[in-house]
Amino acid sequence: MATPTPRDVLTPDALALLQTVARAGSFAAAARELGLVPSAVTYRVRQVEDALDALLFDRASRQARLTEAGAELLREGERLLGEVDAVANRVRRVATGWESQLTVAVDTVVSCSTVMELAQAFLEVAPTTRLRLRDEVLSGTLDTVINGQADLALGITLEPNNTAGVRSRPLGDLTFVFAVAPHHPVAALPEPVTDEQLQRHRVVAVADSVQRGDGLTLGLMAGQEVLTVPTMRAKLDAQLRGLGVGFLPEPLARPFLQTGRLVPKFTLRPNRLSRLGYAWRDGGVLGPGKGLQWWLQQLDSAATRTALLERHVGPLLG
Repeated sequence: MATPTPRDVLTPDALALLQTVARAGSFAAAARELGLVPSAVTYRVRQVEDALDALLFDRASRQARLTEAGAELLREGERLLGEVDAVANRVRRVATGWESQLTVAVDTVVSCSTVMELAQAFLEVAPTTRLRLRDEVLSGTLDTVINGQADLALGITLEPNNTAGVRSRPLGDLTFVFAVAPHHPVAALPEPVTDEQLQRHRVVAVADSVQRGDGLTLGLMAGQEVLTVPTMRAKLDAQLRGLGVGFLPEPLARPFLQTGRLVPKFTLRPNRLSRLGYAWRDGGVLGPGKGLQWWLQQLDSAATRTALLERHVGPLLG
């Protein structure tokens, strides 16, 4: 019997199995997750290793640790699986006009409740399209569209310049206000608060979600202590607890400023004004699919654009 070739064994199912082993950390754990016996998982991994003539997992301990060759295969395998999904999506687009999956990247300054209302309305008209929403921050929001990880990005802070296949339009202006908890030491300082005074206190910063490079950093001073959080909502929570200071989107901070749970402070750094936009992939020769067209039609409405920046309602932090 002929030895299987790489083309024989590098199937989507095999790549998914390898991903499961790497994530689970052992063949036994992967077998439980997949509903298989451990020997079946071991056999399928060895088939791939024999076909590639490379060891993919280090079996020196009880843990299944990826070798360098295994890590490279999974990196490329993830890209290949993404391409398979993209092909399936394009085929379905040709047949029906609707995407099989639509991914919307949402910067965490955008109103989550408004996005959810749009998602609810979308799923009512497109129940067979899988909708995926993903949180992003700063330059990472636009990066998802540029790199093909999302079809639409809401709340981008940068222009896509001349990136092929990416288009953008303005979403609106968002004002940021410097605010602290009433029990924070900065709340008692006379105004205007100087940079020298602020530098003595921890600032709360939201980490840029861009996958490559250092990303953007806003409002930090050299030598200042920093608490880094993943989302704007987490930044709000941290500042309500007095864990640090910093600028917050005024619409997000507004109810807490009105009730006194946050105190605005005038500093020598003026309140920031960010011009936000949205960007999308134009779909090439096929143009935007029906799902993306639906979202773009909603964004044509000034009321929708305003709600995405202003309407922070729903469950608020306690």
